[in-house]
Amino acid sequence: MACEHEHRRDRQQTLITLDPAVCAVTIDNVHKRFGQVAALCGVTFDIARGEFFGLLGPNGAGKSTLINIMAGLVRADAGRVRVMGHDVVRAYRRARAALGVVPQELVYDPFFSVREILRLQSGYFGWGKENEPWIEELLETLDLAPKADANLQQLSGGMKRRVLIAQALVHRPQVVVLDEPTAGVDVELRKALWEFARRLHRDGHTIVLTTHYLEEAESLCDRIAILHHGQVRALDTKHGLLARHPYRLLCLTVADEHVRLPESLARLITAREGNRITLRLHRLDDQIGGILNTLHAAGIAVADLHTRDPGLEDVFLELTAREEEAA
Repeated sequence: MACEHEHRRDRQQTLITLDPAVCAVTIDNVHKRFGQVAALCGVTFDIARGEFFGLLGPNGAGKSTLINIMAGLVRADAGRVRVMGHDVVRAYRRARAALGVVPQELVYDPFFSVREILRLQSGYFGWGKENEPWIEELLETLDLAPKADANLQQLSGGMKRRVLIAQALVHRPQVVVLDEPTAGVDVELRKALWEFARRLHRDGHTIVLTTHYLEEAESLCDRIAILHHGQVRALDTKHGLLARHPYRLLCLTVADEHVRLPESLARLITAREGNRITLRLHRLDDQIGGILNTLHAAGIAVADLHTRDPGLEDVFLELTAREEEAA
């Protein structure tokens, strides 16, 4: 897909940038194509030091490409990326040492034990025996100590995920990228990984999180960028994004699940499952009293109702839907 019109790219450059002295990651007008596909089209934003930053977007939005450029695995066609002030191309050694990436895929070396792979990874970045206490601390913190001498082939998927996190942290990076860290893990491990991410943040690490579980971003992130078709469609604090959504949701339970709502209400339906119906109300235009009067006039009995404010998922779905309609 080609990059969109020039005014779309110009809009990218109006995003607020931070003082370079306080930036952990600087992404400046980054473009990347793979053949005829434009993966990134002038992406620009900064991530502050010590920030918990969310990078969201549907599949194919460009998130993984951007992370691979940050990690030096892919080179941008144009633009610059800096990690802790170090250009990922011109000063790649320093940039890579400042960055730890927990990949989405379970990639591991089957010929080593957990402790051995951490020692090897530590050595890649110039650490010697002086890093042994940190390796042991990682093993304890991530509940890997009982499996420290086990071959990686013998570990469960959840344990392998923990090893990937330990590998990303073993060289003590200042910036940690968590790329779909809880994909495919059980609820217990997901909660444990959430708490570990919070601990890293409290300890002063800059965290960059990509996830399809939007409740994770809503719970953890200070600020969020939403990518779509290789461009930044929104960049704001979590509260700022939620404040952009001028709606509230009315959740109804009707007595008859086969009932048809009047046309004036049917246009407001966002979800329906059996006798449970969710209506999207504009905060100013749609009043609950009027809706109940309409239902009563139509002879529709309501067994229960409650309202809720939109979450990040609602904002995300509306934003990407608008982009698809505009395209």
